[in-house]
Amino acid sequence: MSTPPTHHNIEINPFTLFQPVVLQDVPSEIQEDTAESQQVQPQEEQQQNYQLLSINSTIVIRQLPSQGISFQLWPAATTLVTLFDLHHRCITTPLSAVSNGGETQHRPIRILELGSGTGVVGIAAAAILGASVTVTDLPHVLPNMQFNVDANAETLKLHGGAVEVAALSWGDTQNMEAIGRVYDVIMGSDVVYHDHLYEPLLETLKFFLLKSETKIVFLMAHLKRWKKESAFFKKAKKFFDVEILHNDEPSNGSRVGVVVYQFAGKFPSRPIINTTGECKILSTIA
Repeated sequence: MSTPPTHHNIEINPFTLFQPVVLQDVPSEIQEDTAESQQVQPQEEQQQNYQLLSINSTIVIRQLPSQGISFQLWPAATTLVTLFDLHHRCITTPLSAVSNGGETQHRPIRILELGSGTGVVGIAAAAILGASVTVTDLPHVLPNMQFNVDANAETLKLHGGAVEVAALSWGDTQNMEAIGRVYDVIMGSDVVYHDHLYEPLLETLKFFLLKSETKIVFLMAHLKRWKKESAFFKKAKKFFDVEILHNDEPSNGSRVGVVVYQFAGKFPSRPIINTTGECKILSTIA
């Protein structure tokens, strides 16, 4: 048995920082855990504004609830956006790993997001960190994602961020080769849901984390909904060191809160905690 991971908790409630996320036209199992009390009729289009306090800007995200779950905003995405925003204000967060360390000090950090959906996390990360972000999903999801990227083009330009939209089907070697392995960190939110996608997701993580020339990590925000999800984590721990970096308190009707995990390939080296200036840096990127 390994030593239980240290939990880096920050008392935040994402639902009080941003406008409430409306969950509509989703499977009943998901609604039960995320918004038990909401009874709202589906609408064709919704607009969500995220105020990013660290850069005094707002990003605008279009949702299309009637199109399916990939076209909606989910609590795990809001948690990652919140942590990016807090980190940029020099508040110590687990996501210090994303914007600090090694080779990234002299160029924009390069981030790959899996299962990006609306693109909100990638867009926010690019704007807040001045990062170069590739947001990915299945081909039918990309037009709405590109719409959101274009809608926030001025904000991205103002803060030196860049977002590229690309198709990526998990486990598809041709897709993954086209994306390349030029990233400093991989991230995703609410990507563990359908059990038939566990193996393709693991194959994708092995491709980017275990076959990269440099050590990179996968940051995953996850809201537990089903017991069967434990099978994914059991398989993942065969190839990756999995640590809990952050826990949200339950909110907005959920019985559990969002958890942020770090996946790192099973290499001999381990993360080292350093201190730089007023911010503590978690140097997990080689």
